[in-house]
Amino acid sequence: MQTLFAVLKMLGCLGMFLYGMSLMSGGLQKLAGDSMRSFLAKMTSNRFKCVLTGIVVTALVQSSTATTLMLVSFVNAGLLGLANAIGVIMGANIGTTVTAWLFALSFDGSFSLGAIAIPMMFFAFLFLSFKGTKNHNIGEFLMGFALLFLGLSTLKETAYPLLSSDAVRVFLAPLTQFGVGSILLFMVIGAVMTLCLQSSAATMSLTMMFVAFGVIPFELAAAMVLGENIGTTITSNIAASVANASAKRTARSHMLFNVFGVVWVFCLFHPFLNLIGNIVESLGFMNPVTTSIYSQAQIDAAGAGAQAMIDHNSQMAGSLPYCVAVLHTLFNLINTCILIWFIPLLEKIVKWMVPSPKEGKEEFRLKYIAGGPMGTAELSINEARHELVHFGEICAQGFKYIRSAVNERNSDKYDEILDKLVKYEEITDKIELEIANYLGEVGKRDVSSSTSARIKMLYKIIGEMESLGDSGEAIGRMLKRTYAHGKSFDEDMLKKLNKMMDLVEKAYDVMVENLKSSEFDLKDISNAKTAEYNINEYRNYLREEHLVNLDNPDYRYQVGVFYMDIVGELEKIGDFIINISEALVDE
Repeated sequence: MQTLFAVLKMLGCLGMFLYGMSLMSGGLQKLAGDSMRSFLAKMTSNRFKCVLTGIVVTALVQSSTATTLMLVSFVNAGLLGLANAIGVIMGANIGTTVTAWLFALSFDGSFSLGAIAIPMMFFAFLFLSFKGTKNHNIGEFLMGFALLFLGLSTLKETAYPLLSSDAVRVFLAPLTQFGVGSILLFMVIGAVMTLCLQSSAATMSLTMMFVAFGVIPFELAAAMVLGENIGTTITSNIAASVANASAKRTARSHMLFNVFGVVWVFCLFHPFLNLIGNIVESLGFMNPVTTSIYSQAQIDAAGAGAQAMIDHNSQMAGSLPYCVAVLHTLFNLINTCILIWFIPLLEKIVKWMVPSPKEGKEEFRLKYIAGGPMGTAELSINEARHELVHFGEICAQGFKYIRSAVNERNSDKYDEILDKLVKYEEITDKIELEIANYLGEVGKRDVSSSTSARIKMLYKIIGEMESLGDSGEAIGRMLKRTYAHGKSFDEDMLKKLNKMMDLVEKAYDVMVENLKSSEFDLKDISNAKTAEYNINEYRNYLREEHLVNLDNPDYRYQVGVFYMDIVGELEKIGDFIINISEALVDE
């Protein structure tokens, strides 16, 4: 029962650490908001800035997994190029070592993480008490940081009685006797633990405790570190599995970077460990390759020399976490120094691994939000915004079939075009529903007032776009009714309908241009208003002309009615289009 309680306490501390990391990462991303996009744009102009950006961002969010998921989200939304994302990933792998160093410092009593965490909670509470979204996000960030530190601090204290027990040592002892097989086994253990915990930092902390408490030797701790670097890539690859090709390539590049490092370190395993041992020894710590922790049986049999062994073990326990931190840091530094010169080659490899979809293959599927919300609400809204641009382009593509249907005289081809108009209407219905469901999931999260306003704006826009698809199908029905009555438009009517469609097509171009605005700060929609004005003016001209022609005995009244019905529906399309640009400004 006591053992069960010890296990539950350790799991509770681990949960506090993971929740703190999640809270801190979410608070920082919400605090940064839209500025994170411009920050990435400015800081990724060359490969060295990319690496520096990855280091800084990951050191702040304390998770390379969180950074990689953000990158997958940014690349998925077209906010960051693949080559730049690869550079940021390299930096993220270096930045994630910060947590390992913090934990190592707490082991030898250099400073207490708990002593920092408690005062930080007070300041976090103050910010959470203040009004305003920004203060709340700062409070969330500080509270997450405090819980992360407190979780790390208490994890060490609660894990010691459990990991120091004879039962744990007896259980693990056979697993350490297989030589190279044990190295491979503990690499797998490290990868699986990282995948389960969704955090290489948490697994790294556990690895430090295992080796510091003498549960496993240093070489197997090194094997676990290698496995953790594989495990941390699995999460991002799972997240990208339902995203577009660019996001999949970003995740694959993360995997390639870490797998390359693991392969060369495994091939040079013992020489690399000797290098680590020499480095830490030069820093004043005990060499983990040439020195080991004495077992309890050795201490019991030592007699008068037992105290010296205990002091030795205590010194080793303080040194080993630093050794793991040095190993983790050197692994990522060397890997980055090698591969930073081969970013173009890595880009080519991942493009070969994830080829671009064939033309038309992804024409009518969601490109940016197919996998559901990723990252914070702010990042998810960016993806939805890019999906709206894609939706607008699909609507514009559908309008070309309206023009074809109006001008087509061949009955067989005409029926084929009408089927396409019906198909496009079904597509717009489906896309509207899927984007609406996505926005609904985003809205369930803790969102800021500005993000909430953007979600409402996006709802309005997708409704207008769905109406564009309905209008296309309506024009198809009007044409079908016209031909069913044995009527057709004369050359003059067709010429004027084509001019009307030219004006509508111009309005479509303006709509897509406004949707492609990189920020939520569109102020001037004079281009859209001009396009709408031209459509209305020409509609009024055609309507007046129709009324005048009614007095002409040669004028075909029924054809004129069908003709004006289509003109009216084209004008309605113009109304839906201007509503979209106005929604962007109203936000």
